[in-house]
Parts: sequence; structure tokens; C-alpha cells
Amino acid sequence: MGTTRIPTVSIVCPLYNAENSILQLHKSLQKQEGVDIVEIKYVLTKSKDRTEDLLKMSGVSYEKIKKKDFSHSLTRERAAMSAKGQVIVLLTQDVEIKDKEFIKKLIAPIVDREVQATYARQVTKYNNIEKYTREHNYPRESFVTSMADLEAKGLKTFFFSDAAGAVDAKTFKELGGYDGKDLPISEDMYFAYKLIMAGGKIKYVAEAKVYHSHNFTVKELYERYKLTGEFMKINPEIAKYGVNAAGSGMAKYILKRALKDGNWKVIIRYIPDMAARFVGMKVGKR
Repeated sequence: MGTTRIPTVSIVCPLYNAENSILQLHKSLQKQEGVDIVEIKYVLTKSKDRTEDLLKMSGVSYEKIKKKDFSHSLTRERAAMSAKGQVIVLLTQDVEIKDKEFIKKLIAPIVDREVQATYARQVTKYNNIEKYTREHNYPRESFVTSMADLEAKGLKTFFFSDAAGAVDAKTFKELGGYDGKDLPISEDMYFAYKLIMAGGKIKYVAEAKVYHSHNFTVKELYERYKLTGEFMKINPEIAKYGVNAAGSGMAKYILKRALKDGNWKVIIRYIPDMAARFVGMKVGKR
């Protein structure tokens, strides 16, 4: 870090059926070095598994809400708006943190006032299509994005991830978070759009790495992209920057890399996977 001051950090992390990951995640957060974590705001949606029992047994504090009250945007917004820290770190329950200086690395550009938000490099443990989507979205080199990149990057200018990201607390609150909107998906992109259009900057921090692994079925992908299509429909000011261009760029990258690796499992899955994304997006935008 370019400065010597240690910032205060609030962590916001929604939980739901998290019995397989919560204790490992919490332990990794307790081991973080070089930062002052003043609070970890777990928001537990009433679960069917042992998440709550594990939290109680471990003496971990949390807020509990009903399933009908959960919202990807509003649940995070409420917790973030009341955060005590100077920097808000946004996480999801299924990220795996191995580095004791992960948060220090993630928030350094915010502390040094280089940018107002950052997001980490995400890699998967699986040798599936997600391996290549992660490579495409989270490369090995860090970079900063601002309004100056709109013409060249289009929609990618607003790429940001609250699965493992951070934002200056004052900035988040001044911009009004997610504007009190109940967004079913892409709430991170919504905030990134607001930040960029307000003249802010976002940094992708490649040296801050987490493992974040999924193995979605074709049906699950369809549902996700249907929601993404719905998001684009109700936010045309964001969609106008080129949804199709961003999607086709990733599709070409996946095929090229799978062929180069001789990854037949991905090659066989490629057409139904891309079709689910394309059709889901189209249906959602209607």
C-alpha cells in the first residue's frame, strides 16, 4: 500500500444454505492481515440446512431475514448503508480465500485514492466452461476502468463483481447504493454504471485472488440469463452500450480456448450452453 494508514473495513456477506462454506469463509476472514475489520455483516436468509446452528455454535453474529424479504440488491444495500467501516467489502458465501492479505490487496487502490471501487480475480476449480469465462472476465493483469473507456469497452466498462469486491463507503452511500431498487441480478453492474457515469473509477485487482466455482446446468444458465435479460430490459440506459457485443466476444474466446486445450467436455457442451445463454437473454428482454 502506498500509504501507512490502516483503513477500517466492513464486510457484507449474504448467506443462504451455507453450511458447506460458512465456517471456512469466516475463518479465512479472521486470518486477514494488514486491515482493521470492524464488523462482518452476515445476513442469513432463513435456511433449510445447519447454517444457523453453525453460526451459533461458533459465536458468529448475524442478522436473520425471511426468504420473502431477501433481495440481491436491497439486502446488500441495507447492510452497506449502515456499515461503520471506511471501506465496504462485498462477498458471497461460496468464495474461498487462501491469501491472508487478500482484503489488504483488494482495497489498496481505494485506500490510496486511485479508484472508488475494486474487484478481485476469480478462478474456478473446475475444468468446465466457467474456466474460460473466468479467464475472459478475470485476466492475469490488473487494469483501471473509467468513463474514458466507454467507446472502446462498451458494456464491459461497467464490469464489477460483488462476489468479491470493495467500494469506498462514503462513495457508496453518497451515490445511493442501488437506489432502493429490487434487482434480481446484476446489482453490481447497476452500481458500477452509476459510479462510472458519475466520473468514478473501478480497478480490477488481479493479485487479489479468490476461488469461486460453479457447475451450472443448461437450465440454470437459461434462468440466469433470462434474469439478465430482464435486468437489461428495465435498465435500457445500460443495455445500450452493447449486450450482444460483450456476449459474442466471450463466446468466441471460450471456443478458441477449448479447442486449443482439446477440452472435449467443454466443446460438446458449448452449443447447448451458448444457446441457453442466448435464448435466456432474448426471453428476458421481451
